[in-house]
Amino acid sequence: MKIGLACKEFINNDLAFNLSQMETALAAAQGRVELLCLGESFLQGFDALNWIYENDRKIAIAQDGAVMDQIAGLTLRYGVDLLFGYIEIDREEERLYSACAVMEGGKLTHNYRRISRGWKEFRRTDGHYGEGDHTGGFRYRGWPVKIALCGDLWDFPERFQTGGLLIWPVYVNFSLEEWKAYEAEYAAQARLAASRALMVNSISHNPRSFGGAFYFLDGRIESRLEYDREGILVVDIIEQAEWR
Repeated sequence: MKIGLACKEFINNDLAFNLSQMETALAAAQGRVELLCLGESFLQGFDALNWIYENDRKIAIAQDGAVMDQIAGLTLRYGVDLLFGYIEIDREEERLYSACAVMEGGKLTHNYRRISRGWKEFRRTDGHYGEGDHTGGFRYRGWPVKIALCGDLWDFPERFQTGGLLIWPVYVNFSLEEWKAYEAEYAAQARLAASRALMVNSISHNPRSFGGAFYFLDGRIESRLEYDREGILVVDIIEQAEWR
C-alpha cells in the first residue's frame, strides 16, 4: 500500500486557496498512492480562529456540510482517498474541534477529534471549544491505522499505541535550526506509540512554517521530504503478519 504525505502551503482563512492546494495535491498523487495525507488544520489554516465563538463558528466546517461534499467530489475525480486536518463544528453541541477527516471512495469514513488542548488558546476559550475523548483507530484497506494530531502524541502517547500504522498530522513552526535539533526527538516520540509512523507538516508564511514530511521506522527517520518545499513523500508500507 502506498501512502502520500503532502507538504503544501496553506493560507489562514483562505478556504478557496486551501481547497485549490488540496486539489493540486490530489492531481499530483493520482495513480501514485491510494491515500494522501495533509497536515493539521490544513483546510482553514492552523491560525484561522480568533477565539470569539460567534466569529469562529463561521469558519468551522460541519461533517455533513457543502465543503465536505466538495472535497468528497475531488477525491472521486482523482481516484485518491484523502486524510486532512480541519476545524470542525458540531452544530448540535455548538462546539468546535480540531479534527482529522478520512475520505474513502467519496465518503467520510472516519473523523478523529484531537484530545489534547494545545490547538487552542485555552486561557481565552470557553466550552464552545472542545477536545475529543476517543483514540480508537480505523481500518484502511484492511490495515489498522490510528491518527494523532500534533500535541496528542506528546501529552498522551500511551493512548495511541498500535501494532499498525500511526498517522501524525502536525502544525509546527520551528525555525530550520530548531528542526535540526528536534527531528530525532519527534522520531523517538512516535516510537512510543508505533514502530511505523507518518508525520506531515504544512508550509505557511504568517507565521513562518517550513513544513516537512517524515516516515519514522522503529524510532528513526526512514525517509523524508526536505523543508520549505511543496511536494509529496510517497511511502510504501509493507504488510506485516504481526499487525493486528
